[in-house]
Amino acid sequence: MANHYYNSEDLGKFGNIGEYQKPLADKFFDYYGEVFKTSALTEKEKSLIALAVAHALQCPYCIDAYSADAYEKGYSKQQMMEAVHVAAAIKGGAVLVHGVQMMNKVNEIAM
Repeated sequence: MANHYYNSEDLGKFGNIGEYQKPLADKFFDYYGEVFKTSALTEKEKSLIALAVAHALQCPYCIDAYSADAYEKGYSKQQMMEAVHVAAAIKGGAVLVHGVQMMNKVNEIAM
């Protein structure tokens, strides 16, 4: 039997987060549901955004959920991978731009 930290079966248990704090879980799920409804962006567009964010955050549960959701909503494998590359570029850029903070600190110390 495989022994690993993340179990794909746990994604199906997400609704159980209210077991010990139902009022807060209910508020979260109400908010979550509202966020993913069509408004200025379609549900389909939001699914692709969620897929990219899931990769940037490296959440395996979210990756599973939004890989399936985006594909079922009609995105191609190429479109989904391109969204992942966008997330990687933004995350990489965010790491690199913080190098400016490092350079500022080192220059301050070196004075």
